[in-house]
Amino acid sequence: MTVLHFALILAAAAFPPFAAVAQEVVAQENAAAGQSLVADSKNAVPAVPAPTAEVSPAPVKPVSIMMRGDIAMARKFYREAIDYFRSIRPEQALVWNKIGIAYHHLGEMDQARKAYERAIKLDKRYAEAINNLGTVHYARHSFRRAVSQYNKALKLSPHSAGMWSNLGTAWFARKNYAKASECYAKALELDPEVFEHRSTAGTLLQERSVAERAKFHFYLSKTYAQAGMNERALQYMRMALEEGFKERKRFVEDPEFAQMQELPEFKELLALQPRIL
Repeated sequence: MTVLHFALILAAAAFPPFAAVAQEVVAQENAAAGQSLVADSKNAVPAVPAPTAEVSPAPVKPVSIMMRGDIAMARKFYREAIDYFRSIRPEQALVWNKIGIAYHHLGEMDQARKAYERAIKLDKRYAEAINNLGTVHYARHSFRRAVSQYNKALKLSPHSAGMWSNLGTAWFARKNYAKASECYAKALELDPEVFEHRSTAGTLLQERSVAERAKFHFYLSKTYAQAGMNERALQYMRMALEEGFKERKRFVEDPEFAQMQELPEFKELLALQPRIL
């Protein structure tokens, strides 16, 4: 350490305001000599902290038109959502499918059909739009066409539980209960919650409107029983009976219910005469 350095350290100790000046002089000499500064807890001149720069808040990500449309859909402001989606350029199959869903919720099936067809024209392999076009045919009681559309969609997306459920419901509407059961079993295998979903959001419509509610719930009970999901089977069994399902003996005779025969809850439901809703 040079004499000058020592003198500066003493001055900094005696007169703290002088510390900053002393530090600057020492730094300049070291830099000139090509020395690197190393921390020395005993002899280092107290450092004066540099002023802290203000941290700017992260920029807010702008909300896109697509997001605004999705928010409007979630709030069930379907016409507002349609306006947002229609303003998106260039045209996209996804957007036209969403427009179709919005019209579908409004009950405007002609407009929904045109939107789905536009989506399919933009992307011929868009399984969700093909499925949703099937729901338009189903809503119009054109069940044969609905089955055809659902089968087309499943060729492109064979692992979609929602599409298998829709195909089952279309077969159910055509009173082909055996095929309906097969489709329901496949849907449940792919997604154990497929019949419990209630959200109206997304790009795939799942059809649940049926004329024979009691029989529909009987077949769901049967599907759950076959899958070993006894709690759900009992739930839909109760619903079927409350809605007036008349073939009570089928709960005893159909083999899918065999493993439930000794359950106390099962016996109680069969013994009850629930009030018909």
